[in-house]
Formats: sequence, structure tokens, C-alpha cells
Amino acid sequence: MTRIALKGLWARRRRLVGSFAAVFLGVAFLAGALVLGDTMNASIGRFFGQAYAGTDASVRGATNVSDAPTGERGTIDAGVVDRVRRVPGVAAAEPVISGSGQLLGRDGRAIAVLGPRTAGNWLTDPRLNPYHVVQGRAPRADDEVVVNRATAIKGRLRVGDLTALLTPQRVPVRVVGIAKFGDEDGFGGTSFTAFTLAGARRYVARTPDRVSGVSVRAARGVSQGELVRRLRGVLPAGTEAVTGRALSREGMNAVTKGFLTMFRAFLLAFAGIALLVGTLGIHNTFAITVAQRSRESALLRAVGASRRQVLASVIAEALVLGLTASVAGVFGGLGFAALLEEVFTAMGAALPVGGLVVTAVTVAVAVAAGVVVTLLSCLLPAVRASRTPPVAALRETEAERPGVSRARAVCGGTLTAAGVALLAGSVAAGDSMAAAGAGAVACVAGMVVLGPVVARPAGALLGVPLRGVTGALARRSTAREPRRVAGAATALMVGIGVVTLLTVLAASARTSVRDTVARSFGGDLVITTGSSIGGGFDPRLAGDVARLPQVRAAAGLGTGGVRIDGRAVRVTYADPAALGRMLDLGSAASLAPGRLAVSRTVARSHGWRTGTPLPVLFADGARRTLTVGGTYEPGGPAGDYLMPRADWLAHDPRPQDTTMLIDLRPGVGTAEGERAVTAAARPYAAPDVRTRADYVEAQAAGVNSLLTLVYVMLALAIVIALLGIANTLSLSVHERARELGLLRAVGATRGQIRSMIRGESLIVALFGTAGGLGIGLLPGWALARAATGGTFAVPAGRLVVIAVIGALAGVLAALRPARRAGRMDILRAVAE
Repeated sequence: MTRIALKGLWARRRRLVGSFAAVFLGVAFLAGALVLGDTMNASIGRFFGQAYAGTDASVRGATNVSDAPTGERGTIDAGVVDRVRRVPGVAAAEPVISGSGQLLGRDGRAIAVLGPRTAGNWLTDPRLNPYHVVQGRAPRADDEVVVNRATAIKGRLRVGDLTALLTPQRVPVRVVGIAKFGDEDGFGGTSFTAFTLAGARRYVARTPDRVSGVSVRAARGVSQGELVRRLRGVLPAGTEAVTGRALSREGMNAVTKGFLTMFRAFLLAFAGIALLVGTLGIHNTFAITVAQRSRESALLRAVGASRRQVLASVIAEALVLGLTASVAGVFGGLGFAALLEEVFTAMGAALPVGGLVVTAVTVAVAVAAGVVVTLLSCLLPAVRASRTPPVAALRETEAERPGVSRARAVCGGTLTAAGVALLAGSVAAGDSMAAAGAGAVACVAGMVVLGPVVARPAGALLGVPLRGVTGALARRSTAREPRRVAGAATALMVGIGVVTLLTVLAASARTSVRDTVARSFGGDLVITTGSSIGGGFDPRLAGDVARLPQVRAAAGLGTGGVRIDGRAVRVTYADPAALGRMLDLGSAASLAPGRLAVSRTVARSHGWRTGTPLPVLFADGARRTLTVGGTYEPGGPAGDYLMPRADWLAHDPRPQDTTMLIDLRPGVGTAEGERAVTAAARPYAAPDVRTRADYVEAQAAGVNSLLTLVYVMLALAIVIALLGIANTLSLSVHERARELGLLRAVGATRGQIRSMIRGESLIVALFGTAGGLGIGLLPGWALARAATGGTFAVPAGRLVVIAVIGALAGVLAALRPARRAGRMDILRAVAE
């Protein structure tokens, strides 16, 4: 039986090309995602390893108010440096000053980077300093700086250039050196500008007598653990000592648990969709081929083969197909990982990767997934083959039964009705994501089960535009085999459904953000830094703008990290009175010092109300209890937490603003006001000045970028679905060779045969596309309302494009089968 299975597989290899391609592509996506995740993990580990390779211990503030990889800590007394140097076993100790610093490029604007924009001091000990100068020299004067190579390239800066650094005050500097971080041009996507120690104290440090930390190198023979134990004995309260290995692990764990985990989940979700679509297509292929081989199965039973042997024969074919396609898919995954990297780079999100890393776990998981998917796809067809009675060998192979069972209709109808009820209930409840998710799953399952039931009437309806004899033949052919039509359309239905669902969710989120910002913000202009990471401008800009004759009011907003009730959060600090002139702050408009305003969403989720005391931990180690002084609409420029600027200044003597809201005087045109504000902002490195409309659109623009990435990720699933349609048509052409030959014999032209096959494919594609739009729109309605608090938007234009692309793709999938059908030899076909 094994030899029979292998010979049968080889004899039918052309019919299984589509299934092989579906498994290959799905496994390639999965393997590529795993390889890219492992590669990023290794690259990030290398970054942190290089950052602390020469550091045996670090002394720092004990309070951390951020879960970011580098944390957000308060400064420590500069006198700690001398204490550390006197500890036995310390070979070298250097103070570290780190802060925000936006370097201006040759064009006079802040250099845009993906990560934090940092500035600090150049460490003179080469073993403690992860950077090394590759051009020029280290800084010697207070106004001289070294810049990492990636930032210098982006800003088109060279050694000897004069530029400026915003700390946030504007500091004129001269670039005297360009450095690399180990073998890299920078640490991830960050920018780094290094002064002398005196220059960093003058321009970067919060206060001259404070430092960010101390980097320590141990003497020969002193371990990192022993060094830390000695340091802890001399450190004052509020400071701590950790080993260099611990620093590296902290940074690595923060990235792994945060960004890297989400990134992997994002890619694996789309790989799972691709495998699911492939599973549906492979199942349809095996169902057709097993039905075509029913006489062969009956002959095997007639000559003594048992049901178990026939079952094992089909499973063996699937096992060989799945194993070979999965192994090939693992190799294809290497190229797919490189392709994914290029996709993210082209979209402006370059990933920290180096040479591709392939682990045994990745290979095992990818191959196992491909084999399991293939075996599951063939299981039901294999069971049907084993149940073929020996007497079937005495008659010609029958076509697939067109009828569908009543149980299928009842089951599918029940699932769909239950799903619709859950979705309606979630909308009535207001924000029940669990009910909406369960309803979405039930609707999709119900539509898949109902596919063969509705395929015949749907095919007749969708085929109405097909005119002439070829159109009528195409409609009758699809009506004759509803299970086959539904099987081919289901894969496309799932793919289009996911695309539609995410399109609706994105449109609803975009509309919600746009409406919320437009509703809460009543000003005319906005100034932003263009970056929310490590960037800002001098708060004095707000005073300069407010004094312009064209401006009625201006309010700057800054952000910082604190811990509220133990949770790391970002708070916005501003003058509530000035901010309330342009933002609808509700009951928070008259926020007094000692009070904290929160968005209604946060207040509701934590059960807070006006007067609730909240313990707040600041980066400088201070603990205060602030009471909730009011709530406001979420989603606006104020974020989820708003604090009076006076309360923030008590813990941060050198704040910086990231946003400024501006209200023009009556009678002043937007263009006139924009010109005046832009001129006032020019000495501050010309941060972005936007009109209210532009700002509102910019807040929603991020959703468009994410949706574009989602479309790229789902493109492979759609390709796999179309391969399933093409494979189904090819098998159908092979099965109907005599029918097609007879049509040619009675006068049908090759063009008419091709037109008929294309018509069948178009009906299948339209059925899958229409079903996909339905299972995307209905759950999208409930999920969007639950996720956005009641907003539901239908992007009609995008949905029309999706429908047109689905129909055209169906026609393209039929090109090869149609051409093969048109070229079929008449006499040979009739003789079959």
C-alpha cells in the first residue's frame, strides 16, 4: 500500500502543485516570521551586550518610573562618584550624564530618528564607553560634540560642521567626531550626541551637582557580583548598584516582553491566517481528487485492501506532500524573512536585524505546522475514501453529489443566528468585546458551514451578468457542484473577510480619533516636535507665541513618566487654565495644584471618581498623594492623565514641551497666524506648525500606515486562496475532459470554452468576495463599536476596491485552466 500511495502521488503530481504551493507559502510565512523574530532577538541581545560589555557595575537611582528598555530614573548626587572610586576593587569609575538632545541637521531642522534622541557625556575610559570614534576626535571643549554615525549620515553632518543641539534650549555646537556603537552606526534607532563631562553638566544635566549614574570597571580578579556587594556598602539611600550583566538582561527583557513579543504575535497572526486559508484550499483539493479516484479506491477494496489500508494510503500521500512542501517552505522562509525586513524598511520602520538566525525550534515548529495542516486537510476525504464499497468498482466514477444535508443547513443556520445574536447583544451592551469576538467567530463558522447550502442560489444570482451560451453553461456548472464551489470560495471568503474586518476597524478607529480630537480641540494652530520619543522644545516658546499680536492664547504641553498606584504611566503636564481655553477638559478645566485629572475611560476602568486619592511616585524618588480633580473626554492631546505644570516642576527643573495649542484672535486668518507662529518658532529649530485640520488628520494618519502594513501581510493569504481556486478549476477541467470535448465536437469554439471556465471562476470569486464582505462587515460593526465606544464607519470606497480586486483576481486565477481547456484535443477528450 505504501508503494501504491507513492506511485499514485507521483502519477498525480501535477494535480497537487496547487496544494504544494499553498503549504509551501504558508510554512514560508511562518518560518520567515519565526526567523525574523529570532534574528531580532539576537540582534537586540548583541546591542545590549555591546552597550555594557566593559561595564562591570553601574550605580544609578533606585526609582524607575518606566517599563521602557532603558528605564526612566531620577538623578543621583554627583558626590557618589568619589565614594565609588574609593571602594577597593574599583579600577575605573566615570560619571554618566544622560538626557534629551535633538541635534539639528544641515538644513537646520531636528534630525528625525526612530528611537530616543539622547545627549550626554563622552566616557574617556574606552572599556566603559561602547562608542568609539571612527572620524575626527573626542570632544575637548564644552561646545564640541561627537555624534553617532547613523545620525550624522541622516543629518548630512561632517567633522568640523557647526550646528545646534536642543536640550531643549538651543546650544551651538561643533561636530569634532563621528562614532560607531561597536560595529553598528548607532544603538538601535537612537541618536547620540556626546559632550565633554563639563559640557554635559552645563547643557544636559538637570542640575550641575547631579548625574544620571556611574559606570564602574572592576580591578583584575574582582567579579561583578563581588564589586556590587562592595559598592552597596557605601551608597546613600535612593541609589543602587547592579552588575553589567544585570543591566544587559534588564534591557533585553524589557524589549522582549514589550515590542518583540507584540511584533512576533503580529507576524504569527498573519502566518496563522495564511495557513488557515491554505488548509481550506488543500482540503478542497483532496476532496476532489479522492472523489475522482473513488473507482480506484473501490478496486483496492475489491482485491482485498481493508478500510484502514485505504485510509492509510491517502494519509501517506498527504504526509509526503506536507513533509516535502514544509521542508521547502523552511528554506523559503529565509527569503521571506529578508522580504519582510525590506517591507518594514520601505514603510519607514527599519528593524534591528543582522545576519539571519535559524534555530532548531523554528525548523521543527514550521515543519510540524505544515505537516499537521496537510494531514488535517486530508482527514475527511481519506475517511470518505476508506468507506467506498467494493461494488463501486463495477460502475463508472460518479460525479460529486450536488445535494447537501439538512443537518448542514440547520447547523450553519444555528451558528449564524447565534453569532448575529451575540453581535447585537454586544452592541446593546456598549463595550462588550468578549461577546463581539464570540459572535464574530460564530458568524464565520456559520458561513463556512452554510457555504454549500447557499452556493447554488448565490451562483445563479451572481452569474446573471454572464450573457450568452457560455454564461448559461458556467452557471449550470457551478450549480451542479455546490460543495466544490463552496470549498473553493471559502478560502477566499476567509481572506477577504479578514481584510474587510480590519478595514472597517481601521476606518472606525480613524473616524473616532478624528472626531474626538476635533470635538475636544477648539484652537486654530498646533506646534509639535514630530517625535514623541526623547524630543521636545523649550517651554519659553509658549510665552513668545502668546505675545504675538495675532494670538489670543497659547498653551504648551509636556509629557513625563510616573508611577500611579504602582503602574508606569505617561502624564501630560500643562497650565489647566490656559489649556481649558482650547480643550474641552470638562470638570478638569479648573484643576488646582495637588490634583490630577484623568480621562473618563481610565477613571471608569479603575473605578476612580473625583476626590479619589492616588499615590504617585516621581522619577526623583518623591512620593506624593494626588487626588482626582476631574475627568475629561479621552483621545485628545491631553492623553489619559493631566497634571498641573506647577506640580511637575517640583520634580523636574528642566522640562520640555512636546505640543503647543494656539488660539488666534478673532479676525486673524489661519494663513496669517501660521506665518507669524512659524517665524516665532524658527529660533527653536522650527518645530512643526500645523493648522487644526492638518493636526486632526495627522492624529489619524498612523491608522492608515498600520492598515497598509496589514494589507501587505494579508496579500499572501489572498494569493493562497486564489491558488486554491485555480487548482479547483484545473481539477475540474481534468474531470470534465469528455464533457468539454463533446462541447467542442458540437461546435463550441476554443474561445467559448475559455470564456465558460473564466465565468465559473468569476462566479466562485464573486461568491467568496461577497461572503467575505458579509463576514467582515457584520462582526466589524460590533467590534468597532465596542473598541471605539460607539463609532462605526463603513469605508465604502475601500470596500468597492476590495470587491473589484476579488473579482479580477478570480478571472486571473482561471487563465491557465481556461487556456488548458481551450487547447484540449477533441477526439482524445471524447474518448476518455
